[in-house]
Amino acid sequence: MRAFPLFLAALPFPALADDFALSSDVSTVTLYPQGATITREVPYTIPAGQHQLILTDLPRSTPLASVRVQVLGAKLGSVTARDDFVPPRSTEETAELQGARAEVERLEAALRTAEGEIASIRLEAEAAQARVGFLEKLGEGEGVAELDVTALRDLSSMIGEETLSALRSAHEAERRAEEATLALKDLSKELEDARKALSALVPEEEERAFLAVSVTAEAETEGVLTVTYNTADAGWQPVYDVRLARDTGVMQLERGAYVSQYTGENWENATLTLSTVRPSEQTVPSDVWPWLRRIYESDVQVRGSVQSLEAFADHAEGRVLAEPIAVEEAEASFDGLSVTYIYPGAVSVASGADRVRLALGVLETKANLVAQAVPLSDQTAFLMAEFTNDMGELLLPSAEASFYLDGRFVGQRALQLVAAGAEAEVSFGPIDGLRLTRTVLDRNEGDRGVITKSNEMTEDVRIEVENLTGQVWPVRLIDRVPYSEQEDLEINWQAQPKAAETDLDGKRGVVAWTFDLPAGETQSVKLSHTIEWPDGMFLQ
Repeated sequence: MRAFPLFLAALPFPALADDFALSSDVSTVTLYPQGATITREVPYTIPAGQHQLILTDLPRSTPLASVRVQVLGAKLGSVTARDDFVPPRSTEETAELQGARAEVERLEAALRTAEGEIASIRLEAEAAQARVGFLEKLGEGEGVAELDVTALRDLSSMIGEETLSALRSAHEAERRAEEATLALKDLSKELEDARKALSALVPEEEERAFLAVSVTAEAETEGVLTVTYNTADAGWQPVYDVRLARDTGVMQLERGAYVSQYTGENWENATLTLSTVRPSEQTVPSDVWPWLRRIYESDVQVRGSVQSLEAFADHAEGRVLAEPIAVEEAEASFDGLSVTYIYPGAVSVASGADRVRLALGVLETKANLVAQAVPLSDQTAFLMAEFTNDMGELLLPSAEASFYLDGRFVGQRALQLVAAGAEAEVSFGPIDGLRLTRTVLDRNEGDRGVITKSNEMTEDVRIEVENLTGQVWPVRLIDRVPYSEQEDLEINWQAQPKAAETDLDGKRGVVAWTFDLPAGETQSVKLSHTIEWPDGMFLQ
């Protein structure tokens, strides 16, 4: 610790006994899906009196309005922050940074040398090809026809030997150029890795913000200055490895988190806490605006009023949409609002360079397995695991969930949010031995096409699920029939056997059958519908 340089006396601060320049590092971080709260704890020793504790190593991007300061061991006074005209920090480079920079410079020089060598080799090939061209023209030159047999034979022999030599030289040069080019790829990759290693250290050279904290001590004291602020330039994303064992129905979710940050400084050996709180999203409930409805006697008035009503509705809806759209949030397993993961041990994260994966433990539950068949779109059924989230934690949405069936990787896709206690299902890939066919047996639609003038349409469909595997499969077969919201549009449909569910998951016209399909057998479903509407109207 040292007294701050004398040029600080020119800064607009009250006259104090001493200024103490402190060096700080990120000590703890609470990360949100978007954003973070960063804490720096700085020990200090000061004599009795009024002093300033000065930090010049906060990132320039620090939102100074969010800075909060606590002082242990002294009385806190005023706090001054700025992001312009900050006194320079030490320009000394660490041995690690110097070594990384030297390695990049060495590889850049080696790459330039290698590229020059390749260019030189290709010049050799071009020169050899030029010799070949010269020799070809020499054989076609004037006076060749006047040569006697012996001279002509000698000229032909010389041209042939020299041409062969030139072609060999060109071929050899091209071969060496190709070998050098392959070696150049390895050198370029090595240089790219070295530049990444350097970039993980270089952000420490960025400009910083300035913080001056006024403190008063009654006697010489040792204490801790704690600086906390929020940033949007960091966050974490959940990641899952979902593993299903078919013989037991046990499903394991290996939880993890990807942590990254772009604050302009490296976090060295920081304590990380991951929270599901979303401070960057909607934090207040939406408003409800009055809904005015009117009736009118004539079509003209209606047309005019519709425009006014729509204008009013657009205005009102615009005010509602000015608020952030509500996002479903799960209840926390700890405090009823959020889930918090405290990662054991210290973690280092380089700004703009690292994407660190942290392990968050394994959850386990029992799943009910079913083969879901959608012959309208698919040719095979898919293995679905239905489960209730009885694991005591919500499952956060993730764009990177990897799925494994009996230890075999079957795919990667997004995983939706599953609240604690909620029911959900996930897919573990196709079941190639469950074949699906959907055949239209008969269709009468008058003038065929998307739009028809016929006032009746009928369709008969046969759906088949064939089990070519060696085991019994519980099957959920899903299809659809048309539905109507108009009295004049009448729709009747029949299914044999009868569907077990209609309007599946609240989707109108979606129907489902459930059955066990033994090995080697086929289940057939007949589905038909009739649509009728008045003459002179159109079906779309």
